[in-house]
Amino acid sequence: IMKTDDTMPTNAFISIINRKHASYINQKVKEEKLTYGLYPILITIYRNEGIIQEEIAQHFQLNESTVTRNLKKLEDKNLIQRTQHERKKSITLTEKGKQTARKVMDYDEKWDEQLNLTEEEYNDFLKILKKISEELT
Repeated sequence: IMKTDDTMPTNAFISIINRKHASYINQKVKEEKLTYGLYPILITIYRNEGIIQEEIAQHFQLNESTVTRNLKKLEDKNLIQRTQHERKKSITLTEKGKQTARKVMDYDEKWDEQLNLTEEEYNDFLKILKKISEELT
């Protein structure tokens, strides 16, 4: 276990958590041929069937070209399909995509269990992260 101290800047803690989470998720989703960058998009589509690309970009604060590339990768893996509706394309999961999303969501739950937080600490942690995210947008 790495030792930390109170003099470390907040971004160091955020960076450590993000790198550890990325490493954990990348290892877990490797057999699904996914990456750390693709899995949250897949889960978002699972939870918001029929979402459009612009909404995904807004949700993750990504530019549309990044989202387009990632959606193409998911489509190439037969995890999503895009359906044209007038000028916008709605995005839905294939059956394989739904199965993969459910499996990947389980990995996230297992990650959260490793944090060794009480339910109250975990809820406070999420509330604080959400507040910080909203303040920065």
